[in-house]
Amino acid sequence: MPVAVDRAHAMTASDAPSSPVKASQDIPAPGTPQPALNPRKRRKAKGKEVEEAEEEAWSWKSLTDSSASRVPPIFTKDGSYFFSAAGPSVKIHSVATGEVVSTLTPPPTSISGEAGSSLQSDVVTSAILNPHNPFQLITGSLDGYIRVWDFLDASLLQTISIAQPIFHLTAHERFRDHVFVAAARPTKKKTSKANVATTEDNVAVLRVSLKPTAATVGAPVQTSAEIVGVGKTRSTTGLAISPSGAWLVATAGHKAYVCQTADLKAGFTKFVSPERLTCLAFHPSEEYFATGDATGCIRLWYCLNESVAVKTPGVEKTAQTTTLHWHAHAVSSLAFTPNGAYLLSGGEEAVLVIWQLHTGKKEYVPRVGSPIVHIALLNNGGEEEYLLGLADASFVFVRASSLKISRSIARIKLDPAISHDRPSTSTAVPLAVHSLSSTLILPSSHPSSLQTFSPSTSRLISELEVSPSNRVSRRDEKPLQPSRVERTVLSDSGDWMATVDYREAEESFRAEVYMKIWQWDRKGGFWVLNTRIDRPHGLKKVTGVAFRPCARTQDDLLLATTGEDGHIKTWRIRSVKTKTEGVEEFWVARSTLRFRDETPSNVCWSPDGSLLAVSVGSHVAIYDPDTNALCQVLTCPECTTMSSAEFVGSSGRYLVVSGPRDVLLWDLVSQSLRWHYRSQTAIERPVVHPEEDRFVVMERVSASTTAEAPHTRVLVFSPFSSSPAAIRTLPFHLRSVVPVPSSGFFPTDPTGFTLVGITDSWSVVVFGDDVQLPEEEGASAQGITRDAATGKRTLFHDIFGASAFADLATGPSASTSAITSSAQPWKGKEVAQVFDAPAHLLPPLETLFDAVMDGFLVARPDDEPEDEDKEHEEEMDVDEVEAPTQPIKGGAPLDRVVDRQEMHGFVELFAQVAIKAPPSRPPPVMPQPNGIHKRNGIPPHINGIRTAPSTPANASKLNGVTPKGQSYTPSKPPSTPQSDASPAVKAGKKRKKSLG
Repeated sequence: MPVAVDRAHAMTASDAPSSPVKASQDIPAPGTPQPALNPRKRRKAKGKEVEEAEEEAWSWKSLTDSSASRVPPIFTKDGSYFFSAAGPSVKIHSVATGEVVSTLTPPPTSISGEAGSSLQSDVVTSAILNPHNPFQLITGSLDGYIRVWDFLDASLLQTISIAQPIFHLTAHERFRDHVFVAAARPTKKKTSKANVATTEDNVAVLRVSLKPTAATVGAPVQTSAEIVGVGKTRSTTGLAISPSGAWLVATAGHKAYVCQTADLKAGFTKFVSPERLTCLAFHPSEEYFATGDATGCIRLWYCLNESVAVKTPGVEKTAQTTTLHWHAHAVSSLAFTPNGAYLLSGGEEAVLVIWQLHTGKKEYVPRVGSPIVHIALLNNGGEEEYLLGLADASFVFVRASSLKISRSIARIKLDPAISHDRPSTSTAVPLAVHSLSSTLILPSSHPSSLQTFSPSTSRLISELEVSPSNRVSRRDEKPLQPSRVERTVLSDSGDWMATVDYREAEESFRAEVYMKIWQWDRKGGFWVLNTRIDRPHGLKKVTGVAFRPCARTQDDLLLATTGEDGHIKTWRIRSVKTKTEGVEEFWVARSTLRFRDETPSNVCWSPDGSLLAVSVGSHVAIYDPDTNALCQVLTCPECTTMSSAEFVGSSGRYLVVSGPRDVLLWDLVSQSLRWHYRSQTAIERPVVHPEEDRFVVMERVSASTTAEAPHTRVLVFSPFSSSPAAIRTLPFHLRSVVPVPSSGFFPTDPTGFTLVGITDSWSVVVFGDDVQLPEEEGASAQGITRDAATGKRTLFHDIFGASAFADLATGPSASTSAITSSAQPWKGKEVAQVFDAPAHLLPPLETLFDAVMDGFLVARPDDEPEDEDKEHEEEMDVDEVEAPTQPIKGGAPLDRVVDRQEMHGFVELFAQVAIKAPPSRPPPVMPQPNGIHKRNGIPPHINGIRTAPSTPANASKLNGVTPKGQSYTPSKPPSTPQSDASPAVKAGKKRKKSLG
């Protein structure tokens, strides 16, 4: 039997410049220096030295942000985009679509240790718009840099270093080329009365000039020409300047620090709060501010007056305040509406509270999905909206008029506990790959839900609530225990999914265990609950779930489960005919087994589904699933606990078994132990390649020093040697790992490994041999081009529809005229698609008549040469034909182009006709139908007589035809119909003739 392996010590300390501040953020940014690689090592095996492979860093990429943004969302002046911070980068989102249009990422700097200790990182902690240039963004980060960006061109304009981590940043238009920052000072260690060393976080508030010194003008990293200290505080939770620019306020600990900007040398005046302050917001017009504290109270402080200048040494003041209280836990964010009449607050309860300040009344927007971290207001001249930044890294828009959620923006939702600086309580991590839809099934922000994510499009497809539960916050300080999805497995066909959710027992009720089997609806593209099995293994937990692979028929498909009650169960599909002569399918128990008195810990199937292997204590029992007969028992005295077993390769000849620190490989043909590998550190369960005869074993390497980040050593084995064929390193620990098929997901080598895992910080990463992900849209710095179609909505949009203003600034293009000249009549199939919709969904027939009929007509060529005036007249009267590039769908608006000349004409027309009394004119021959008009602004005509002016020049019709001829300027009232020789009557006659 092979001898145990002596492992060398872990890798040396990392040369990376920094690591994230939060303990939960264990993933450095891609491209950062990895831990130093050890040279090729030697170990002893069977009495001789065996040379180990050299350690190399494995390629990887994160699909999620490490945590929710620390910076509140910031809107541009026109409200078209908003900014959100994600680690060291700033993402620019489109308000209309929610897509990321650009990402501002700072270049790597060579001054890595300038910001202080080795624990610093470059996470963006604050961002504001430049008050003197709304197209510039100013950011502050923990690496001590103030960066000025031109977000339209996606360029970094200036970088200023203050050599200390920055927590907050603010500015005002009164102080040109200056910003106020809250930067960290060196901490002081104090000893309490109990002789326990404590550390205080100290912050200095500084006024920093954005003008560099003469020596650093041309340098990539500049030094500020002037830094003025304002005062010292504890760790700040807010920093803001009053709208008038007269007051600077900082909140830290149990105090509010107030300073007059006209006299910064006087320093701060301290006002005491009974509870620890958590957030700060200034009233937009009056001289007072609001704060939220750790107990859920909101206070309005009325202390900004001349009495602040009167100081008494050693005395802390109290201020006149107004208290508002609804929140049960700490208030995370506050925001005033632009008119100052309402105050918005949010916190852990996931409820947005709208306070009416002059009455004290409040309204609620409950169940927004996750604890609220930030609140921002959007007011671009239209309807006011509230943007909520949630703890699961998603954004939600709430309409101010209806107080309803209008839309949400999300990628992969994170565990909210990470954003609240609390370790996640979840231990089991469900993770699966759905081959039919090429998506990943991941745990969602709530433990009782799953989310479906598409890696190819980087979109969150859907969210499945496995165990319906109330999304309520903590009861006092003890968190409520929700039902948690612990296991998720899919059949190899992708049609069935089994989930196990568990809720721990409390004083008032027993534990709950449910196994639910879902069926994939291929037509609708979602999961449908098929069977719910209560307590599949009694009140004990389920330890293993696996579907039988390669099932030829539905009767061969089996589901095997193991539980802490010691039973091994199999489940099958049962079909029953219903009263309507349909067939109903559901899952029932098929058999129950037990191996001695051992507790099974894992179950797996052979690749062809002919064998079932169960890990029970120090044994591995192999069964025939068809007869439930015990075929073989594998035992190794050197490994007392076997936690998992997996078949290796497509043939299933080898079985790899793992324990806490042991890896064993059995040859089932020869019924012998092929080799045994022992690690010095804890290992995870092996992950087998889906096609090749290879597998990987992951070792969790703890950090030996505070400067070294924890990492994972990945050992790649083959069945023929106990020596790793390759050793790879990853700069994080993993909670769960699954292999990814070679096709349908990522463009990778099918012979190499491609794995998806969830790290300890709940980030989703893809790693393996030469991992290549498709480039996400907006993932790099890109310039922003303003789209004219997203301009301000006016009354004309409501009259003519949004499609009438497409490309308003550019006008008709040359390509439009080229398409018009080569137009062809519609085909019968295209015309049929116009009416391919229910009658109650189709638009009125008069809106489709002209578009459809004009498609049947062909423009009459000009055979006889005529004079220029007559030619213009004929061209104006005869409609040209253009075939739409796409068939018209029922209810869809038709696009047309309206130029500025026509719009000015409409304004003058409305001013003279709609506002003033219309001129007298003879009564029409027939009454005009009420409320019927054409989309292009031309009133309907009856019997060929037009009662309104002809179409202005450069205006397009519904079918995209631009009429030619004399232009009409609607600066005068429309003339009444004249004799039959008028152009309007001629046009009517010709249209009638052509239609008849």
